[in-house]
Amino acid sequence: MNNPISNHRRIAAAALAAAAVLTVTAPSAFADSTPSKAATAPAPTTDGAKGICKRAPKADQRIERALKRLDGGATTVGSVARMQQREDNAKKEGHTAIATLLDHKVAYRKGLVTTLQQRQKDLKDVTAWCRANNNGTK
Repeated sequence: MNNPISNHRRIAAAALAAAAVLTVTAPSAFADSTPSKAATAPAPTTDGAKGICKRAPKADQRIERALKRLDGGATTVGSVARMQQREDNAKKEGHTAIATLLDHKVAYRKGLVTTLQQRQKDLKDVTAWCRANNNGTK
């Protein structure tokens, strides 16, 4: 009779054998290969203004969405207030190691708010520059 456990073991053994063969043969197969194009890409010749101007509206939307989430209340997943509530709960329950971890996460998220607000201001300047310079093609 076919035992399902033995079928799983056979499959696992075959996969392990295939992985072992690949790890033995792969280094020799790649030893003579030339570097990829990404490793030898030429230096940039422009500042990429056209692409930045093209992506600016979507970047602004992403920043706005992230700030809205971070500034949400304790019921908003990903908000600073929610993480703070979790930290307070851990302190009440006497879970000091968890509270310390959550405290660091709260500090990171507060710093993220500051960073995103600065990026939002910078992006407004970029958007104004793009309007004045024909979306980076001028």
